[in-house]
Amino acid sequence: MKSNLKKSDTDLKRDVLAELKYEPSVKVTDIGVLVKDGTVTLNGYATNYGEKWDAVRATKRVAGVNGNCGRH
Repeated sequence: MKSNLKKSDTDLKRDVLAELKYEPSVKVTDIGVLVKDGTVTLNGYATNYGEKWDAVRATKRVAGVNGNCGRH
C-alpha cells in the first residue's frame, strides 16, 4: 500500500545518506546531500563517472525522491 505522507527534509536527507552508505561503489564521505522543500541535491566529489551515476541511482531508490535528481 502506498502512503501519501510526505517526508520531511530531515527524514529524506537521513534516508538518502543511509542508502548512499549502503552502496559499496560510492564513497559517502565525499558526497554531500542537500534537501530543500523535498528536492534532493547531491554535491561533492566522485572519483569517476560510474561512481557519480551509482550515487544518483542509489538516491533515486529512496522513497520520496524526485525522479529527476542528478540530471543537471
